[in-house]
Amino acid sequence: MDIRAKMNMTMLCDFYELTMGNGYFDHGLKDRITYFDVFFRSVPDGGGMAIAAGLEQVVDYIKELHFSAEDIAYLRGRNLFSEEFLKYLRDFRFTGDIWAVPEGTPVFPREPLITVRAPAIEAQLIETYVLLQINHQSLIATKANRICRAAGGRTVLEFGSRRAQGSDGAILGARAAYIGGCAGTACTISDEFYGVPAGGTMAHSWVQMFDTEYDAFKAYCETYPTNATLLVDTYNSLQSGVPNAIRAFNEVLRPLGIKQCGIRFDSGDIAYLTKKARVMLDEAGWPECKITVSNSLDEKLIETLLLQGAQIDAFGVGERLITAKSDPVFGGVYKLCAIEKEDGTVVPKIKISENVGKITNPHYKRLYRFFDRATGMAEADYITVYDEVVDDTQPLEICDPDATWKKKTMENFEAKELQVPIFKNGELVYQCPSLAEIKRYCKEQIATLWPEVLRFDNPHNYYVDLSDKLLKIKMDLLNARG
Repeated sequence: MDIRAKMNMTMLCDFYELTMGNGYFDHGLKDRITYFDVFFRSVPDGGGMAIAAGLEQVVDYIKELHFSAEDIAYLRGRNLFSEEFLKYLRDFRFTGDIWAVPEGTPVFPREPLITVRAPAIEAQLIETYVLLQINHQSLIATKANRICRAAGGRTVLEFGSRRAQGSDGAILGARAAYIGGCAGTACTISDEFYGVPAGGTMAHSWVQMFDTEYDAFKAYCETYPTNATLLVDTYNSLQSGVPNAIRAFNEVLRPLGIKQCGIRFDSGDIAYLTKKARVMLDEAGWPECKITVSNSLDEKLIETLLLQGAQIDAFGVGERLITAKSDPVFGGVYKLCAIEKEDGTVVPKIKISENVGKITNPHYKRLYRFFDRATGMAEADYITVYDEVVDDTQPLEICDPDATWKKKTMENFEAKELQVPIFKNGELVYQCPSLAEIKRYCKEQIATLWPEVLRFDNPHNYYVDLSDKLLKIKMDLLNARG
């Protein structure tokens, strides 16, 4: 039996979301309007910024929210939920509002990536799935972008399907990696369903299948003359692999007038091998032949290889990308920030902790990015209360919230609101862009960040400040609980 085909993703929730929902229902709070923020507390790998991703899957999930007869029967069998609550779930749908930062946007800690305004039960129920998608895809998009920036404009391909944590990890991981900058993937289904360009040539088993390495290379060139990238490290990379590749290129491709071809190394001393291979290929009259490398790569190793003068045109990056191996948890959270009274008054709420980093920013908020009008570069982000509008015709002093004595005055800047409406009264009001558009937007937005923010080690602390009004509300709530 295909269990996954029978799964209703509405049930992919933490059980306490259902027990709380039942409790809200029993105590007359099911229609209480609540506001929740999705945000994260720190950038993976100690980086200067992260990339928001996963919104399209959240949209698809919200559109399909419902409980089936089988789901209701299962819940009834737990003997925890009232029949009135189960009846409510039979007609369940999302009726609230959602705002979000578009996919591909560079984002920073404590910023509201998604804001949900909805009746308490609806807002609570979607927590797990929303976090699952945003955490996973933002993590992989962020890691992919680090790797692509380390590659310095060279092609990076996502090769990690077989090492991913499950099928969704592979499929949606490839999607997120593409947003982050990868040129394509080895995962065929990600191409079929999401349009991530899939490609690949051969494994070592192809070479082993033939009597000789040369026979394997010649046969591949004959079958795929316009896409001949030969894996040259099955036996001896420099003594047989590269020479046999050159021979196959000479005998099959050259008579056809084909100059585009490639070789790939998947093991060994990559810097040494690629430098030697580049000389051999050039001397044999194949300067257009591209050299691709793979084998447990990440941004640090890629940086080191290039510093050593490795002659590499493309990187195939697998397990360390698709699992974000060096820092595999994004850490996004979903926290109540306000409730709304029957008269429409929005009441801020705050979570306090002895761990200062876990204290939340209260209230229904707006998120702005300030761009310098002269350079077009992003200078700071600014979080305000929902009823504030930033006047970018007047100077504005902002400070680093982690070092409040560090202040700067913003002048000649343009304030752009980052969140956009996604759902209104349960209806989708947002047109999800194509994946290619998201990828292009991501590249454009990253180009607005200063190199100091983008460096891997000790990046500049990008300013994310609270408005005076929001800061006062936060401090008043802290003092009231103190």
